[in-house]
Amino acid sequence: MLNRIRTAPVLFLGALTVFLVGCGGSNLFERLQNPFGGICGLIILILDVIAIVEVINSSKSTGEKVLWCLLIFFLPVLGLILYHFIGKK
Repeated sequence: MLNRIRTAPVLFLGALTVFLVGCGGSNLFERLQNPFGGICGLIILILDVIAIVEVINSSKSTGEKVLWCLLIFFLPVLGLILYHFIGKK
């Protein structure tokens, strides 16, 4: 039962992130003109900030923290997915 409780937020976050990747248009200019794309970008930004705060507060070594933060910063969606599936272990 405890494993289900722990994996539910990760599955939800993964599904939400996959949904948010498709928000807006096919290129940057279409996404800027679409207000829904701006909301999606804001949600991704908030999730990335939460993930970076979790990385900083974790018990990982300084090098691992820096690498995870850089990955999340430069690849916001992919870094977020990888951190929640691989980095939290």
